Amino acid sequence: MITLYHAPPSRSTRIIWLLEELEVPYQTKLVTIRRADGNGALDPSNPHPHGKVPAIEDNGALIFESAAIAAYLTDAFPKNGIGPVVGEPTRGRYLTWLAYYTGVTEPAFLSQLMNFAPPRGTAGWVAADEVIAYVTGTLQAGPYLLGSKFSAADILFGSTFALFLGQPLLPKTPLLEAYVNRCTERPAYKLATSKDG
Repeated sequence: MITLYHAPPSRSTRIIWLLEELEVPYQTKLVTIRRADGNGALDPSNPHPHGKVPAIEDNGALIFESAAIAAYLTDAFPKNGIGPVVGEPTRGRYLTWLAYYTGVTEPAFLSQLMNFAPPRGTAGWVAADEVIAYVTGTLQAGPYLLGSKFSAADILFGSTFALFLGQPLLPKTPLLEAYVNRCTERPAYKLATSKDG
């Protein structure tokens, strides 16, 4: 059985959502993490090398970081079609969105939150407004990042956008609001949020 190391509320909540979408058995192990407000501490029972979440264990394998967990789980449990499998035409776009989330989107958002603007071309990410423009342009052809098909990439983006929509970091536009609503109205999202704790 999959074990999810979880600290509510945090990035690991989205992995509960993913596991519910996949309809696979799992257990959560609550751990403490260091929080931005200074609360929390490293938990010796958390196998993540930096004491963060999410991390999962499956058949003796440790997988951590949201995009890696999403790729691993959607490959291991393809039945519900939450991630395109090898050979599907959208597989490359799917993997690109997972990498874009962790390699570009989160750094761009965090840079903006911390009022840090690396000189253009010196970092592997861009300004947050460029990310939002790219995601918005993609969703105009939507309704999801891969077109008509919901995927684990939407779990990563949808969970983050639900958190920040309407705040200075993420403008509340009809397109983004409709996208967040499509994602958060899914039964698995509602079940995951009810289990977040």
